[in-house]
Amino acid sequence: MIIPGGPQDAGVFADVAGHLADRYTVVAYDPRGNSRSTFDGEPQEQDLDVHGDDAARLIEALGAGPAYVFGTSGGAQIGLNLAARHPGRVRALVAHEPPSMMLLDDPSPSLAGMRDLHDTYRSQGVEAAMQKFFSENSLSEGPGQDEAGPQDGPPSFEPSPEEAETFARVSGNFEYWLAHGVMPLSLYRPDIEALRGRPVVVGIGEESIGQPIDGMGKALADGLGSKRAAFPGDHMGFAPYPDRFAETLHLTLRGA
Repeated sequence: MIIPGGPQDAGVFADVAGHLADRYTVVAYDPRGNSRSTFDGEPQEQDLDVHGDDAARLIEALGAGPAYVFGTSGGAQIGLNLAARHPGRVRALVAHEPPSMMLLDDPSPSLAGMRDLHDTYRSQGVEAAMQKFFSENSLSEGPGQDEAGPQDGPPSFEPSPEEAETFARVSGNFEYWLAHGVMPLSLYRPDIEALRGRPVVVGIGEESIGQPIDGMGKALADGLGSKRAAFPGDHMGFAPYPDRFAETLHLTLRGA
């Protein structure tokens, strides 16, 4: 089971899922509040326990658990909640670049950055906040990638109709993520005691080494006493390198 991060949805992982389908039954989904998982009423603040329960219910509904689980970014935080609170549903978890800043010795600089991002959204709007997010985190923009926004120029390649459709959906989630997701995901502290000794591997992008997200992943791995695994690319390495990313994920799950 693949848990997308931030404003992502299942479509972002179509290529990765395709490269895994000969070895696994692969299910990705739109987390509550994103894309096709809409609220019946007003948008609600993200709650990691609610997200974890959603993931557990999906595994139960499919009747195929316990499941191998991959979560990236905020989806990794959801995966950690799932594994801590519903351990019987998880065979192994790969938490790819979780923003577990509350595990840092001093989380205040990282939290201040996320609060500034949230304040930028409230005072200047979605586009200014997303540009700030990309600039400060050295992230790429484009169809099918995480927390992405409009580019100043045309894309370097012509997206397929499916990629363009996914990008449009994900772009429509930016405001919900900024308004209701940034701070809950940032403030979430994984339950280290409940997770210690469980099959959890922390993934880090090869191009993310030395970045703040690398320090957060290291703090999680150190707390758990668990392994770290190097994945292709940066925070969104699954987008440009789906084949290599899928193979790395497969090998990581085999060794978990």
